[in-house]
Amino acid sequence: MMEYVALDLETTGLEPSKDRIIEIGAVKVRNKEVVGEYGTLINPQMEIPDRITELTGISNDMVQGKPLIAQALGELLDFCEELPLLGHNLMFDYSFVKHQAVNAGMVFEKKGMDTLKLARALLPELPSRSLQNLRMHYEIPQKDAHRALEDARTTYLLYERLREEFEEKQPKLFVPNALIYKVKKQGPVTAAQKRYLQDLIKYHRIELNVEIDSLTKNEASREIDKILSTYGKIVR
Repeated sequence: MMEYVALDLETTGLEPSKDRIIEIGAVKVRNKEVVGEYGTLINPQMEIPDRITELTGISNDMVQGKPLIAQALGELLDFCEELPLLGHNLMFDYSFVKHQAVNAGMVFEKKGMDTLKLARALLPELPSRSLQNLRMHYEIPQKDAHRALEDARTTYLLYERLREEFEEKQPKLFVPNALIYKVKKQGPVTAAQKRYLQDLIKYHRIELNVEIDSLTKNEASREIDKILSTYGKIVR
């Protein structure tokens, strides 16, 4: 029995150690049929960059009142159970979830299949193997590009089309492989960092685009360094 979870995220940027998840979409598949879905917007506790809103349509107003990452992550891990993951450029999504899971003290070790890797191996003649170009190649309908649940559904349909066309001749390509991504836990912002940030903000009369309490120690250090390099130290 073939069973897996197709996963897709929308994020504030490309770096899992600096950027944050703003939407999760997951589709549970058993024997080629969808048996469950999980999708939610997430309040990243920071301003969503304009370029991300333009790309995804997800605005700051849309995420207000939505779950924080810790709650959504727990729900996602429960939804995924022990099943392998499917994704398009899967390590991107896996790295973001892994970072958040490690910071929250949760275990997230998975096997997975990647439709991008499959397409590169099986469809080398195509000029582009982006999810949307592959969707159009196979005439897979989709409502909203760059929205997590819709992209997860498209990834599942793409994978099944690739299986149908190529699995009999190249079965090894469709076997889930262990996803290897090492992450060190990042502790939360310290009380001293929090006080210093608050003093810098007050002194320079500026506003942060992120909630201080949501920062890790590393993120707080970067914010402090950014303020000091831009505005200078506090002069008494």
